[in-house]
Amino acid sequence: MLEQRIQQHFIDSADLKYQTGPVLSKPISQAMQALLACVTSGGKVLACGAGVSGLLAAQFASNFVGRFERERPELGAIALPGDTTDPAADSPQAADADRFARQVRALGQVGDVLLVLSASGQSSAVLAAVLSAHERDMTVVALLGNAATGLATAAPGVGGTGGAIGRALRETDVQISVPHERAARIHEIHLLALHCLCDGVDAQLLGEQEVSS
Repeated sequence: MLEQRIQQHFIDSADLKYQTGPVLSKPISQAMQALLACVTSGGKVLACGAGVSGLLAAQFASNFVGRFERERPELGAIALPGDTTDPAADSPQAADADRFARQVRALGQVGDVLLVLSASGQSSAVLAAVLSAHERDMTVVALLGNAATGLATAAPGVGGTGGAIGRALRETDVQISVPHERAARIHEIHLLALHCLCDGVDAQLLGEQEVSS
C-alpha cells in the first residue's frame, strides 16, 4: 500500500506538470522578460513566500546571486525573511501581515521586481507586500495557486485561482497561477517555474544551451 501511495504521488505530480506546461509557458516567459529587464538595468529582485514557500524564494535568490547551472556574473536578488513555521502564513490570518511589506518599503525601488509565492493566493503578508511594491512602482511576479488553507477566509467569495493576491495585480504584473487545490502539487510546479525562470534568464544573458534530459 505504501509503495502504491508513493507511486501515486509521482503520477499526480507528472500529470499536473503535463497539464499546466502549455498553460503556464506564456506567463513564465513574460516573467522571465520582466526579471531580465530588471537585472540588466541595474535593478534587483526581492523574493518572498508565504510559509514554506519562503524556502522556495530563498532558493531562487540563491540561484540568482550565485549560479543556476552555468557560471555567470552575480545577479541582484534578496530573499525577504519570513516565518516558515506560521501555520496561518498562507492565509488571511498571517501572524505578522506586515512582515514583507516593511521590507519592501525599506529595500524596494523603482525598477525592481517583487517575486512572491503563495500556494493559496490568500496570504495577507504577501498581499501587503504586493501593495507596497505597487507604491514603489515595482513590477510584481506572482506564483500563486488555489490551495485550501483549512482556515476561515477574511470574506466570502475570495476563492478562485490566484485568490485575493491575483486580483490585486496590475496589468503590468505577471501571474503564474497553478489551477490546483493541493499545496504540495502547487509547490512542485512553483519550483519548476522558478527553475525555468533561472534557466531562461541565463539563456538570454549567456546564449542558448541545449537543455539536457
